[in-house]
Amino acid sequence: MTTNQPTYARTQGRGASALRPVVITRHYTRHAEGSVLVEFGDTKVLCTASVEEKVPPHKRGSGEGWVTAEYGMLPRATHTRSDREAVRGKQSGRTQEIQRLIGRSLRCVFDLKKLGERTISLDCDVIQADGGTRTAAITGAFVAAHDAVSWLLERKLVAA
Repeated sequence: MTTNQPTYARTQGRGASALRPVVITRHYTRHAEGSVLVEFGDTKVLCTASVEEKVPPHKRGSGEGWVTAEYGMLPRATHTRSDREAVRGKQSGRTQEIQRLIGRSLRCVFDLKKLGERTISLDCDVIQADGGTRTAAITGAFVAAHDAVSWLLERKLVAA
């Protein structure tokens, strides 16, 4: 018995089960405590991690830190230009969901007590979208957060 297997044609000649090439460029920007340009194939996401010596109101006095994330796409990250969400006056449900996903994914790998009462803010900006922006953002945010924690350790602001 012969079965007809569908033939998949992908850009760049990538097979149906082949992963996109992944490139992570650390220290991509100058000012952030951690920054990464992550590339999953043609998807490119800039992720920065900023350390702030403050926590949200619900964490004040707890001795614990916080990790939060923001996510956005440049207007021409896709085939057609879209308005910036700031112009529309509110974020889409998709953007809110992805921000929460990044924040929750990374908060669960932190010992918030060891972080002390400080916040690591992760900013993920899609500069070119070709699929997989969520996973690229989570990966880039993790590496940027790691570099921000290394920055804290080097300055002896947190203990190992």
